[in-house]
Amino acid sequence: MSERIEDDAPGVGLTTGEVARRLGVAPTTVRTWDHRYGLGPDRHTGGRHRRWTPEDVARLERMCALTATGIPPAEAARLARETPAPETGPAPSARSSPAPASRAGSGLRLGDARQECKGIARAALRLDAATLDRLLLDAIREHGLVAAWTEVIVPTLQAVGRKWESSGERYVEVEHFLSWHVSGALRRAAPDTVPGRPGATVVLACAPGENHTLALEVLSAALAERGIPVRMFGGALPVESLIAAVRRTGPAAVGLWAQSRTTASRPLAAHVASMEWGVRGARRSPSVLTLGPGWSGRPTPGTARPHGLADAVTALEGLAAR
Repeated sequence: MSERIEDDAPGVGLTTGEVARRLGVAPTTVRTWDHRYGLGPDRHTGGRHRRWTPEDVARLERMCALTATGIPPAEAARLARETPAPETGPAPSARSSPAPASRAGSGLRLGDARQECKGIARAALRLDAATLDRLLLDAIREHGLVAAWTEVIVPTLQAVGRKWESSGERYVEVEHFLSWHVSGALRRAAPDTVPGRPGATVVLACAPGENHTLALEVLSAALAERGIPVRMFGGALPVESLIAAVRRTGPAAVGLWAQSRTTASRPLAAHVASMEWGVRGARRSPSVLTLGPGWSGRPTPGTARPHGLADAVTALEGLAAR
């Protein structure tokens, strides 16, 4: 009979249940990620209980952040495995240079992100508007729009969403309150609107019937931060209005967001990708990017599907510069 390791034994890591509570997911989700995607503990103890080290937990936290941006679980797991684990060795000597706080593109230090999430969530639960605005703007200014969204704001939105789901929808007002202030913070943090340039504009819109706009708002702000002209049309843009907007702007690219499969219209995306304008012999068509988890599954002909916010920013920046 194997030796059982007690839950309170020092230095042996966390149990699966403790990891699930820390991440805010079900224990079965953690076990599924382990068995299906190989995100289990790197080291095994001699007892019956699996134990998760800080490096193991950091990998799962990265998985949570990536899937929250709409990346398919298998791709998110691959990226999570490839992300270097944070250093857990002895503190650096006086001669060594301390590691700088991570910025957009490389991820925040997980301890920093976790504390920021807690502070934002507490302010939202208290309906403390002034503190919430300050914390959101601090996170965006400190880490950049992309990293702040992926590793601070999205995990906090998820945690608040789970709060009301698990408590009989008692905290719906908190989720609405937080979403409203996130939207305001994104607008305040974004630079002034960039003037349009022929063939370089990016059109962003939700698919017809889709009203989840926050992810598009942060994408719009991130593109403006990079000097790219954006025309943002927000939620549930009717088909005729989307087509009219594309014809009037002649964009380099169109980003269509769908949160659910019921709003992801592949025929519409393919139609937009086939549109043309300009003089005969030099006609142009927009590149269409399908954004959000609603587009998961089979690809849409003539379109591209970036894996998350950072990839979308990179792809659209390249298309606008062409």
